[in-house]
Amino acid sequence: MSSKWTLIVLLALASRAAAASTADPYHPDQRSDQPQAPVAKAETSGNFWIEDAQNEIERRHYRGNAGGPGRARNVIMFLGDGMSIPTLAAARTLLGQRNNQTGEEAQLSFEEFPTTGLAKTYCVNAQIADSACSATAYLCGVKANSGTIGVSAAVPRYNCQASIPTSTHVDSIAAWALADGRDAGVVTTTRITHASPAGVYATVANRHWENDADVRSDGHDPNICPDIAYQLVHSHPGNQFKVILGGGRREFLPTTSIDEEGTRGRRTDGRNLIQEWQTDKAARNASYQYIWNKAQLLSVNENLPEYLLGLFEGSHLQYHMQSNLNEEPTLAELTETAIKMLSRNEKGFFLFVEGGRIDHAHHDNLAELALDETLELSAAVKRASELLSEEDSLLVVTADHAHVMSLNGYTPRGGDILGPSRSRDANGVPYMTLSYTNGPGFREHVSGQRVDVTQEPNYRQLNWRSHVDVPLDSETHGGDDVAVFASGPHHAMFSGLYEQSHLPHRMAYAACFGPGRTACNAAPAHQSILFALAPIVLIMRRLMAL
Repeated sequence: MSSKWTLIVLLALASRAAAASTADPYHPDQRSDQPQAPVAKAETSGNFWIEDAQNEIERRHYRGNAGGPGRARNVIMFLGDGMSIPTLAAARTLLGQRNNQTGEEAQLSFEEFPTTGLAKTYCVNAQIADSACSATAYLCGVKANSGTIGVSAAVPRYNCQASIPTSTHVDSIAAWALADGRDAGVVTTTRITHASPAGVYATVANRHWENDADVRSDGHDPNICPDIAYQLVHSHPGNQFKVILGGGRREFLPTTSIDEEGTRGRRTDGRNLIQEWQTDKAARNASYQYIWNKAQLLSVNENLPEYLLGLFEGSHLQYHMQSNLNEEPTLAELTETAIKMLSRNEKGFFLFVEGGRIDHAHHDNLAELALDETLELSAAVKRASELLSEEDSLLVVTADHAHVMSLNGYTPRGGDILGPSRSRDANGVPYMTLSYTNGPGFREHVSGQRVDVTQEPNYRQLNWRSHVDVPLDSETHGGDDVAVFASGPHHAMFSGLYEQSHLPHRMAYAACFGPGRTACNAAPAHQSILFALAPIVLIMRRLMAL
């Protein structure tokens, strides 16, 4: 090989290595050459999943168990990223124990909601979901391939060209709300360009294409396949959102810029998308404000603009237990501002709120931080319930996928949920009540035995990892069903077990917008005929009984 080609190859490898070093440490690219099980061709069509959801709505509608009369003027979907059912059980116990109770009897705010259901989380090509394909399901109503957002399963991950045809694109429930004249917004504790919030507005073949440099690192042209941050600012529906609150300033700034807290931008196209967002709103003769700290958030509540963009960190927001609460807003505070922004529309709104760092703490085997982030989501739901009426506001709380933390052992009632189990392993070594099947918390065995983690110098500190069975750099998601909690108009629609892709269709049903059946639709012709014939049928039955 000539020295010229050697240099080109080395530069390409260096570029890919640099890109890998800045990739999401919790969700690394795991490209595999292993053959996958064949997928039914029908499932690669968005219409397959839409029809599946609508058919179930029709069945419930006809049976009269769709939740009663009324309509939801406002819809808020709360998403606990990685909030598995064991996470809920452990978090409510921690809540109770922080309040000097035994703990198990406590309840999270949304566990008091009148309806509970279960959602199946698998993706079209994956038994265990990631946050991208699941976001496409619970926000767009269509199941997709792992790692893709806002497209049908006809688009393989990383395939820019396959994602270009609009026939593969799927709209989110936020777009449906906007089409109905309502307002929309998004709140998250992660980067606003991360997989879950991106599901509200983006169409992309790879969840990691958060800026133009990420697209280029995979060998694609961002002018053909725009990055997620660009889509939020310049494409529908993101450019219509009245409120956008989260982290991720680095994805909006060029590499030549340093943000307010010292984080360097990551864009290589020279664009400052924060400025471009402001320019776009000025061109509409609308009032707007960009904010980046808690003081500004609290101040803006006194005089709300028409549009609000808040980016509070270069990357993700800090964990609640590790943040400076005088400088960084809580999820409840972000939610309150978003509700105030959106409530000014008389027709109503759709709001997506994510407690995104539950997932990150689990990936690092940091159980206490994961539970505390769950409690922060509970506080945000409680605040929303206080601000909105149950009569006209539908609140839905769920998770995108599970994790592999287990709540195990035979600890007595009231035992420290963050402590060791009462029982020990076969060698008499303690193990934790909350432990993981895999992740970075693995300890090498000594003389064929597990080490006693309770004797470690940093035991129970916030950065202390619970023990695991399988060593991995990042703990994996779990394939469990996830819980769904609902309150407000037509909350009964969310009972039972169903595909995750049913969720936005059922929310739209309750709110009377979107492309499918709604609670406000007139009864179909054949149903009207049945209603008309009902008295005659009753008379005939009585005559036959004589």
